[in-house]
Amino acid sequence: MESPLPIPVERAIRKLGHDISLARRRRHISQASLATRMGASLSTVRRMEKGDVRVPVHFYGRALHVFGEIQALERLLDTASDDIGLTMMDEQLPQRVRSKTGLSGAL
Repeated sequence: MESPLPIPVERAIRKLGHDISLARRRRHISQASLATRMGASLSTVRRMEKGDVRVPVHFYGRALHVFGEIQALERLLDTASDDIGLTMMDEQLPQRVRSKTGLSGAL
C-alpha cells in the first residue's frame, strides 16, 4: 500500500498543472495540439492540467519543452545551487590537511 501524498506535494503538482494550462492558453495552443506536440494523449494533457498526481513526470518535461521552458526542469535541484547540501558538505571538511610523509606539498 502506498503512503499518502504529502499535502504540499499535492498542492505543488496542482499548481504546476494550472500553470501549464495557463501557459498553453496564453500561447493559444489547444489541448489537442499540445498533446500532439508532446506525443501524449488528450486525456493525459487534461489530467496533467488538473494536477493529477499519477501523470508521469516526463509528460511535464515534454510540456515544458513545447513551451521552450525546459531549463526550468533542469534547474529544479541544481547541485551547484544546493545551499543546504553544500553547507552540509562544508561542515564535513577537515580542519587541517596534512601531507603524507615523503611527499612535498609543492607542485
